[in-house]
Amino acid sequence: MEFRAESLACRRAGRLVFEGLSFALAAGQAAALRGPNGSGKSSLLRILAGLAPAAAGGARLDGLSLPGDGEAWRERVALAGHLDAVKPAFTVRGNLAAWAAFHGAPAARVDAALERFGLERLAEDPAHWCSAGQKRRLGLARLLVAARPVWLLDEPTVSLDAASTAVFAEVVREHCAAGGIALAATHVDLGFGDAVVAMPGRGAEADAPERPLDDPFLTGDWR
Repeated sequence: MEFRAESLACRRAGRLVFEGLSFALAAGQAAALRGPNGSGKSSLLRILAGLAPAAAGGARLDGLSLPGDGEAWRERVALAGHLDAVKPAFTVRGNLAAWAAFHGAPAARVDAALERFGLERLAEDPAHWCSAGQKRRLGLARLLVAARPVWLLDEPTVSLDAASTAVFAEVVREHCAAGGIALAATHVDLGFGDAVVAMPGRGAEADAPERPLDDPFLTGDWR
């Protein structure tokens, strides 16, 4: 398995965020996605998850490609974003059970994920009782329920204490040891992998005067 980005570019509100981003990760590899705030790390992860279009370029995963194989691609990739995607009215177990049902995953994965992230004693509690760190662990536990080969992680250890961060790092190492791939946007050393994907600088683009927006909707040409 190989996960490859090819000359990706991103625009938001008609403005160039990054361009010319290429990298390749092999099965069993974890990498840190590095770049300053505003460099487009979260946008890149959403593009690679098949949730947002690229302005240019594409990506490949084995025989699949973006943007061509969107639905099949999304079935191979899991995104853990800034939000924990936790239903506050559901129990902790109910959140993972709903996730398992949505993906057609065996129920046994729910108990395994609860145990791996130390959430067993909270399993029947409403999720809105959980602390920020507990909600983060619950959100990350979804990765084990969905069991996708590629994990895209956006600052995954925010709100986690040192012990929980160590558990998560071990989970990622186990995922990669089983042939998975992980790409994590982070400003800290997460304790797994030594590969780095660097967000490309915009160079002269960053200091150049703003150019007119080229999105027809934003420029009013839709009227």
